[in-house]
Amino acid sequence: MRPQHLLLSTLPLAALSGVAAYVVQTPSRGSFTTKGRRQSSAPLRSASLHLRMDTEGDVIDRKAQYEMEQRLMDQQLSFHQLVNPNLLHHSSSSPIMPSSITEEQRIEQAMSTHGMPWSASIGTEDDDTLLYMPFWDWQMSFMKETLTNLRVVPSEDDEGEHDFTYKENTEKKARIVNLCFASDEYRKIRMSYYDAGDNTQVFNSVWYPDPKYNLPVLGIDLLAFNRKKYLAIVDFQPLHEDEADHAAPFEHMLKPIKEQYDSLKGRMSSKFYDETQFFSQEMLFARFEDESVISTDLMPAFQRYVEAHVDMLRQTEPSVPQIDFVLDRQQAYDTYSAERDPATGLFASMFGKEWADQFVYNFLFSMSEKSESEATTVPTMGGHGAPPSPSQQPQQHSSRPQPQPEIANARP
Repeated sequence: MRPQHLLLSTLPLAALSGVAAYVVQTPSRGSFTTKGRRQSSAPLRSASLHLRMDTEGDVIDRKAQYEMEQRLMDQQLSFHQLVNPNLLHHSSSSPIMPSSITEEQRIEQAMSTHGMPWSASIGTEDDDTLLYMPFWDWQMSFMKETLTNLRVVPSEDDEGEHDFTYKENTEKKARIVNLCFASDEYRKIRMSYYDAGDNTQVFNSVWYPDPKYNLPVLGIDLLAFNRKKYLAIVDFQPLHEDEADHAAPFEHMLKPIKEQYDSLKGRMSSKFYDETQFFSQEMLFARFEDESVISTDLMPAFQRYVEAHVDMLRQTEPSVPQIDFVLDRQQAYDTYSAERDPATGLFASMFGKEWADQFVYNFLFSMSEKSESEATTVPTMGGHGAPPSPSQQPQQHSSRPQPQPEIANARP
């Protein structure tokens, strides 16, 4: 009997009801390993697409895995913990075994472990340097008050070898904290805050709807460089080129909000992207030098976009038959974004190349499949821009928003 079978035998019967129905006899497209090298990854409970269960060749398909995960949630276990004995250890970001503490306490524990929300920038007692910490704080409060069954998802890779919750470079005075959550409404909500003093401040978050909902991803990317250059992007990032291919129209919800903020109506140069193909028409975009825009315009607009996304989801009828299709598009989105994300270079300089590479593929875009050849384009950190539809021809340039040269050069 293999370790995975022993794990199955120790779970409560209620959690395993119908598990046999989730096993198929033919391998799914793209197994867990390809030529000895792992191609796809996902944090715990995040519906990794092609995880191969090593049980005499049986494979759990993607939709079945998703359904199994829903049952395991009540037992405070994840699919990856079920099939990987190496993960049955305490996680620094969240305990994974059943315990007497509530999920609310788990959330507070995950926050407090590294002092979030921070009150001062790294190496200083200056509290006004953390320009986007109010955004983090508001989003956490909103999630706890609004989302159903909000829970912490460990910020680790599949094998439990890398914990991405916190990383720091004391010499260069830079640190990053990363947390991941899930709820009944959202498969994954990741949050990152990068603090390098006045040099660089970044708040980044991506909300992936539960795959029962064929809806756009909510992407948030707020950056500040040297307290002189600011870049902000908030968007309902479409999974499909045509808005009508989603389960509900959404741009009409955003237009009245955007109309109220002239400072957030910027347009990106076509030199770097094609916004008509990969972005909503109501994307909030701003490149500015007046720091007051953050509190007067960006904060209220950000809040209203987040609220609108949750409202949209709750007004949408779930569709179980589309789960596999939506997961496929979310994977394509992650793969496309990971190949073009500059976080690898930025964080490699601060925290080492190996950690940075794992961070991009196993946390930021945890459903991505890593190609043999890495992309060389340099877009923004947040993964903005949906992947092309299956029928769309490959583009010869990055279609995600990219900082202008002066913004890029401002990075540490």
